[in-house]
Amino acid sequence: MGDLTNEIIIVTGSTRGIGRSTAYMLTEKGAAVVVNGRNEEKVEQLVQDIRSNGGRAAGVAKSVTEEDAGEQLVQEATSAFGGLTGIINNAGITKDRISYRMDIEDFTKVMDPHVKSTFICSTEATRYFKSAGTPGFILNMTSLAGLIGNPGQINYSAAKAAIIGMTMTMAKELKRNNIQVNALSPAALTDMTRPLVEKAQESAASNNEQACLLGYWHSGTSSCIYL
Repeated sequence: MGDLTNEIIIVTGSTRGIGRSTAYMLTEKGAAVVVNGRNEEKVEQLVQDIRSNGGRAAGVAKSVTEEDAGEQLVQEATSAFGGLTGIINNAGITKDRISYRMDIEDFTKVMDPHVKSTFICSTEATRYFKSAGTPGFILNMTSLAGLIGNPGQINYSAAKAAIIGMTMTMAKELKRNNIQVNALSPAALTDMTRPLVEKAQESAASNNEQACLLGYWHSGTSSCIYL
């Protein structure tokens, strides 16, 4: 990744985990970043940390499930840095439970921070790009759970699968406007995958085996990603 001095990027859900690391990496490469989270103190601390290391950052403390969240994020980008070149939709939570024991509240609590927030923020960024007549990018964070499912995460898997569908639709709709839309599916140790990874590691260690992070069947063959 080269110099990003001309980039102005919103990163939702960026006070911890992948979002926080992404925000730091972008500013280290020269980008101006609008960070986001629900906790005002954490957002302000992240902004100050980035600035103290020579980076450019502003923050919006707000749940991105709120209808005006996208508008506030774009406004912060334009007022603080003079524009917007991209958005990374990273916000989300997990509430794991086997499907037949999960209540509708826990299902919805996970769907909205992933799916609703991606729609709210992506559409507002798109309106800005189209109004300004400038190219831009939208990067949606998804997961392997959205591609092949994951036991105990029906809400998270459904949310991430929905984001994949949204990404493909927006990519087709916005190509003619020079707005690039992609989805990224990390296969790594993150805040949301940590409990699953640690459980797999413990089980493998007790059986003196190598931990399989992800196993599935396809066309009669089995595959595994090892830790």
